[in-house]
Amino acid sequence: MEFEAMAQARYSVRKFSDQPVEQEKIDRLLAVCRTAPTAKNNQPQRILVIRSPEAVEKLKACTPCHFYAPLAFLVCYDAAQVWERPYDGYKSGEVDAAIVGTHLMLAAEALGLGTTWVMHYDPAAIRAQYSLPEHIMPVGLFPMGYPAADAKPGPMHPERKPLTQTVCYDSFA
Repeated sequence: MEFEAMAQARYSVRKFSDQPVEQEKIDRLLAVCRTAPTAKNNQPQRILVIRSPEAVEKLKACTPCHFYAPLAFLVCYDAAQVWERPYDGYKSGEVDAAIVGTHLMLAAEALGLGTTWVMHYDPAAIRAQYSLPEHIMPVGLFPMGYPAADAKPGPMHPERKPLTQTVCYDSFA
């Protein structure tokens, strides 16, 4: 599928079939995540693959947005591995993890899988349920699987602001 068409066709899947995701596809997704660009190529991303029935069940204690997916990816960053911008001290971890998450979502679409980016989770519960070390910072949770036969985009999915409201050239003035 051409990239532009695929990016436009992708939507946040919130209803999954029971079909398990093959390890080969998980491996392919992780390989794509590995190629995501990060600041100074520090590669601070850390990905927790939540796939056992017991680990997937733990999601219910962390978020109402688990959507009964058979699998989830938790994209994090290692705070000790991020690049720091010298001008203002801004740290790249969230941006790096967001790039990885975007690669993950688009790769899932290309493989016939559905996912959605979930930020509505309790970070303390995530830390406790999955034993995250203090320096590992969760950024996005991605429930994933094969979309259910009746899965469909949310009603607001096709709504987009015109470019004149979101793009400026040369200055914001």
